[in-house]
Amino acid sequence: MFKLPSVIRRLVAPAVLGYLVAMEQETQLLKSLGFPDLRFHSAFNHFDFKRSGRRILVIGPMGSGKTEYSARVWRDSQVAQKKIGSVREMTTALGADRRKVFFIRSLLDKERFPDYPADALPYRNGYERCGRYTADIRDSFELESVIAQHPEVGTWIIDEAAFYEERLAYVVENDSRRRGTVFIFPSLILNFRREIFNATARLLLETATDIFPLTAYCEHAECLEDSLNTYRYYLVDGQECPALYFDPLIIVGGDQEKTDPREPNYCTRCDVHHYLPAKDYTYLILKPLGEKAAAGDLTPLRRELELMRGDTQRSELYRYMRERYLDVEEPKPVMMNALRVACIAEKALSFLYAEQNLVSRQQVIELVGSLGLDREYLERRLRDNGRVL
Repeated sequence: MFKLPSVIRRLVAPAVLGYLVAMEQETQLLKSLGFPDLRFHSAFNHFDFKRSGRRILVIGPMGSGKTEYSARVWRDSQVAQKKIGSVREMTTALGADRRKVFFIRSLLDKERFPDYPADALPYRNGYERCGRYTADIRDSFELESVIAQHPEVGTWIIDEAAFYEERLAYVVENDSRRRGTVFIFPSLILNFRREIFNATARLLLETATDIFPLTAYCEHAECLEDSLNTYRYYLVDGQECPALYFDPLIIVGGDQEKTDPREPNYCTRCDVHHYLPAKDYTYLILKPLGEKAAAGDLTPLRRELELMRGDTQRSELYRYMRERYLDVEEPKPVMMNALRVACIAEKALSFLYAEQNLVSRQQVIELVGSLGLDREYLERRLRDNGRVL
């Protein structure tokens, strides 16, 4: 764990000391929450290809520069590979040269940058072409295959690693310990709900050796605060409509602005401007309805979904949101905009089926048919989250 030496406390300027003390306190807080010992970094230096066996998490909200960090590592590698003499011995173990960098991305994520070359390491302001050192994979088994096919590669960049199953964390840890290879994970650790993205993200934290936290300006028009949050919202008739808490966890799509009320947009927001309506409702009302369905009583859930779809203002969701966001001393009408988006009932059903495992596949099919829900939308979102009907 980061610990500020007493000699540093005596020597550094007060402003710098305040920053370092804050870092120490933050590290202690993370440790108390169950995070592993990690080396925290505050700035980017040229990448150190001499150090072996590293598993580096580059974390931050969308737009904070996580993939651009990886592109800088790629550019550094092109310089480092021109070095001769004893440099190769410093950067190589068991035939794997850490100056050789391979870029991996998920097949789920390919459509984010449709206008870039197939071998691109793309980020928002450009790209680097990796040639034969790039691949699109589905899971950790395909990653193992790519690693086996390129034993000379010593540094692996795995973009959005949280999109893969939990096994990936141990595949990379084992290879890193055995051959001294380095893995870099530019990845979301917090989802749009401001929670640990998934079990894979938690395991990546547990097995990491280093962490680079990146931030971005809050993208609210009237704010210049630092942000660590990824914010999901929809545009309906030009109005910002925050995603409900039970919106599907993973929605695959590009980075272009979308005006389709079924397709979300993303930006980064500070805590004040990160709107997340209906979290209480999800656990006070929606999940108990799912639990009743799991016990065999589907009627209450069917009723709530029917109202969500056709008569929203009579639903428990509307009653809860009105009491919470309108009938209060400091109203937040932007929260009510969340009820303007499409497919709210489908989102609720996806949450109970794909994330909570409370309703069965047969119950989902029955509800889709009896309520006339949008099956195409639901199937697409379930596929995004690794489930099928």
